Amino acid sequence: MLKTVRARQTGAGLRFAITTQSGHEVVVDDGAGDSGPRPAELLLVAQAGCTAMDVASILAKKRQAVERYEIGLEAELGDEHPKALRSIVVTHEVEGPSIDLAAVRRSIELSATRYCIVNATLSSGEVEIHHRFR
Repeated sequence: MLKTVRARQTGAGLRFAITTQSGHEVVVDDGAGDSGPRPAELLLVAQAGCTAMDVASILAKKRQAVERYEIGLEAELGDEHPKALRSIVVTHEVEGPSIDLAAVRRSIELSATRYCIVNATLSSGEVEIHHRFR
């Protein structure tokens, strides 16, 4: 399966409109323009979204009555350029009547080890990125 996105510089400065394969648009820029998130923030957004969707879905399948579910991410960046992500800590907050801790633990484990494409990609160290130009 092939996934595609297309980024187009809009106006002056470092502002880009990125259109996803599904037709949605995301605007990114640097801190000077401040009209959208920075690209590194979107890595964390992708991790949070992927993980949260997996865990919520698995908990629903396990018939857990979740009233509130939130996750927070904290990432440590390297000091030198390219300031790559060194570590990410994901904190899950789950509330509801009679939440089974084992079900929560297993849901998180399944997301982290089996279902979340973002987690698998960031933790694999196996992604090859090739650049070309026209």
